[in-house]
Amino acid sequence: MYQFTETDCYYFGQATHYDIYKKMGAHFRTVQGQKGVCFTVWAPHAREVYVIGEFNGWNEHANRMERVKPEEMGVYETFIPDVKEGQLYKYLIISDTGEYLYKADPYASYAEMRPGTASAVADTEHFKWTDGVWMKKRDSMTQEELLTKPMAIYECHPGSWMRHPGRMDDGFYSYRELAKSLIDYVCEMGYTHIELMGISEYPFDGSWGYQVTGYYAPTSRYGTPADFAYFVNECHKKKIGVILDWVPAHFPKDAHGLANFDGHPLYEYADPRKGEHPDWGTKIFDYGKNEVKNFLIGSALMWVDNYHIDGLRVDAVASMLYLNYGKQDGQWVPNKYGGKENLEAIEFFKHINTLITGRYPGVAMIAEESTAWPNVTGSAEKDGLNFTYKWNMGWMHDFIDYMKLDPYFRKDNHNKMTFAMSYNYAENYILVLSHDEVVHLKCSMLRKMSGLEGDKFRNLMAGYAFMMGHSGKKLLFMGQEFAQAEEWSEKRELDWYLLDNPNHKKVQDWMKELLHIYKGNRCLYEQDNNWNGFEWINADDAERSIFSFIRKSKDGKNNLIFVINFTPMERTDYRLGVPVKKNYKLILNSEDPKFGGSDTNRPTTYKAQESPCDGQPYSIPYSLPPFGVALFKFSYL
Repeated sequence: MYQFTETDCYYFGQATHYDIYKKMGAHFRTVQGQKGVCFTVWAPHAREVYVIGEFNGWNEHANRMERVKPEEMGVYETFIPDVKEGQLYKYLIISDTGEYLYKADPYASYAEMRPGTASAVADTEHFKWTDGVWMKKRDSMTQEELLTKPMAIYECHPGSWMRHPGRMDDGFYSYRELAKSLIDYVCEMGYTHIELMGISEYPFDGSWGYQVTGYYAPTSRYGTPADFAYFVNECHKKKIGVILDWVPAHFPKDAHGLANFDGHPLYEYADPRKGEHPDWGTKIFDYGKNEVKNFLIGSALMWVDNYHIDGLRVDAVASMLYLNYGKQDGQWVPNKYGGKENLEAIEFFKHINTLITGRYPGVAMIAEESTAWPNVTGSAEKDGLNFTYKWNMGWMHDFIDYMKLDPYFRKDNHNKMTFAMSYNYAENYILVLSHDEVVHLKCSMLRKMSGLEGDKFRNLMAGYAFMMGHSGKKLLFMGQEFAQAEEWSEKRELDWYLLDNPNHKKVQDWMKELLHIYKGNRCLYEQDNNWNGFEWINADDAERSIFSFIRKSKDGKNNLIFVINFTPMERTDYRLGVPVKKNYKLILNSEDPKFGGSDTNRPTTYKAQESPCDGQPYSIPYSLPPFGVALFKFSYL
């Protein structure tokens, strides 16, 4: 009797076989008293399919697969006794033209370490989980509640975060080693989530994991599937959420991968005008084919269900939504209405986001969408794409453009720092300073700053304070929290030695302080998407390049005022408008000696004076240092 039944075929053909990862691929089974592995693969255009591997001496015709019923579905299956965990295998697919294709398993749970390209048998059904408390809390949360929780994400490329020096295996930290070092670091700094780049298996290190061949397999660079599950489990025990980069936009043309899988375009659109990215040299998934949609939906569900992942950051969403993305006239095909929108990709997003956030309401679906596509985080019922969050790329570009400027010219570009609040409530945003902004000659965040060396560090500290105070969840790429000097490269670890330099250490200490303030004050996250959560005190002080604003809690008891000076000029006569006649406690001061400053006698409490300022009924005098940041806490009640 087939493991993959006619019922399985029916749901697979409808794109609703949500447990497909439990049937496709290689799974340990006992058949008629014999223990072994059942192999199942979809190859509808194939003439014949065989499993070849270490267990049969790579004999090309030793284990022929049978076509299951209904045969037109094109699913092949066989059971092979005595196959052991870790053994390598591939599918030999003989196409309808007689071509021999040697393919890795699209549904493989594990893969051979590159440069090898085979799949590997793995047991992914018996992980030892001890994160029940985390999972119960997560799965009892609604999407609305999720939006009111803190989210400060540490974006991390595991292979270059830290390395063992002098080893022949690239010196990668394993998943289990990262569970000790990376998680402790993230906890100490005050982040709430880790976003991992490059976990789904991929062949080329230089792609950073964005050209995937194994959508169901954690990369073998850092260990086994059980090792990866251990890492996630340890994150949850330390109250750290785990987000994965997930890439349903395209896949590489590597011979062992998905491209022309059974001798014909199968996972990709057949028309190259729809099925290829000319700039990236990759194939585009055919979102109109139910079995392909089921492949992608099954992958996303597998990471969330089987590996307890708390969020998926969906890469290159814009390239999926627009048929003409990165293409010239003649290189793309309009939709049936003559437009540039990919209607099939739109339907795919509504399907997968509604499904995942419905099944797992405490899980975040995050869109890396770089255009002004409307309603990305809107509900599918209102014709939205139903993502939980959208990366705020507009804020990122405006922020970086402003921070690069010589302070003299900032007064003429003041609106770059205020514009994002004019559209803040259109979507549920995450403010991002990601890996893409510190590679390919874009410079590190530190090197983007203008001025002399000391000013660069103070500029960066001011910029980070603005980011942490602004509405929206937060993401910062690894290394930037201590002012990494050089651009990021996947070929080497971060420049941790820089922490011996006081300037870099003070930036790390500053970021740590900001993160803990963020987590400890609900006004900074519970009303990110509510007009009541943010108020400018003075958004128009362009001449002095000073920004002041209030972040408010729902109950009025926990509120913070941010004042940030983006010039090297000291403002000894500065007066801050405040809303109530209360005491204002200074909880963060960039000139504090612990951040390299010289303020030793500055008061920590300021009483509002009956002197209106900046449209507020009261004010407090405050001598604002060059590139100074001041953060005050108060209550309306």
